[in-house]
Amino acid sequence: MIAHSRRSRAGSSSVWYHEGDMIRAVFFDVYGTIAGWSPSRYQLQRRVWSKFGLADEITPEGILRGYANADAFMTAENAARPIRERSRQDRDDFFGEYERLILEGCGITTTRERALAAFKRLQQESYGLHPFDDVAHTLAILRQRGLTLGLISNIDQRGNELIDSLGLGGYVDFAVTSGETGLEKPDPAAFHAALGKANAAPNESIMVGDQPESDITGAIRVGITPILIDRDGNHPQYDACPRITSLTQLPPLID
Repeated sequence: MIAHSRRSRAGSSSVWYHEGDMIRAVFFDVYGTIAGWSPSRYQLQRRVWSKFGLADEITPEGILRGYANADAFMTAENAARPIRERSRQDRDDFFGEYERLILEGCGITTTRERALAAFKRLQQESYGLHPFDDVAHTLAILRQRGLTLGLISNIDQRGNELIDSLGLGGYVDFAVTSGETGLEKPDPAAFHAALGKANAAPNESIMVGDQPESDITGAIRVGITPILIDRDGNHPQYDACPRITSLTQLPPLID
């Protein structure tokens, strides 16, 4: 069941669950929740923008702010019309604006066209998604409790391929991805697909994610208990559901 905790440093008690519900499944977002880029987003952005003479203006704090705004923009755009379904020109317009917002977080103003040129250079860099240090240990604890664990991601990749690429085959049971199902969070159908694979009801499930709209609001709409993971401290005052800053804080919230 969900531990009925008072407000704490790890977050606040949630209005979205009923004490006594037995939890059978835990779902996780991937990017920003389970895994991050290696090299880091800051290293990659600084490397690319150095070719435009802006390396010194790129800061770790600015990149955090920029990605927070850019990811919120991506969530809203995906909800309106999935990026992967758009024309090449429309995708270029989107990614030009996405990169422009990242740079804006560093206090730098640039054009969408220049930002798109930088984004395309970024795609030529060597990088990949790698699980955070707290992932394997936390997932192992949850599996020992007999919980079904799944991933729900808006990534353009098949579920099994995603699990294999992250090296999580021994830790999670399945992955629901937009690349395989055509479903994008916060579409309720993406969450229902995960519930079906887990053979669990909404009130028996938890969704852990870093995006308030696609992960948290999406889960709430179908009756799944949400937990926000805020690794970068983008939402320090968030209290619509429990908030954690590391996955190591998750097991104590689940009794």
